Amino acid sequence: MDPLTDLNEFAERYLAVWNEPDPDRRRRLIAELWAPGGGQILVDPPEEVRAAAHHHQFLVPPLEVHGHEALDARVSRAYHNFIAEGEYRFAAAGEPACLLPHVVSLPWEMVTVAGGEHAGGGVTVVELDGDGRIQVEFQFIER
Repeated sequence: MDPLTDLNEFAERYLAVWNEPDPDRRRRLIAELWAPGGGQILVDPPEEVRAAAHHHQFLVPPLEVHGHEALDARVSRAYHNFIAEGEYRFAAAGEPACLLPHVVSLPWEMVTVAGGEHAGGGVTVVELDGDGRIQVEFQFIER
């Protein structure tokens, strides 16, 4: 499937990874969506990372993972931190958009399962390789 043909389906598949409770299925979804050396860059890390960098007079570093194993650890941690208890899920927060050839913007949010109330969110920008798999993902989380 060419993700640029159906951006909504691509966005649904991307969000499904973060909501997937089964670790084996989650790993398969990661392998389908990301190139083998693909990665994620969390552009605006959590407050404790920013505070520690400021304390030590360093620039705030982006947080990066590369490769399917590291992506699986990252996605699994997010799942366990935010989704596993059943109170929240990740959902689309608008229409995905093709920004440039092979660059897609995916707005997302974390919502309550019970009523769909907004609990957080951000935007993810992905660069796709020639096979339509994520080469690099830039995740921006709202503050």
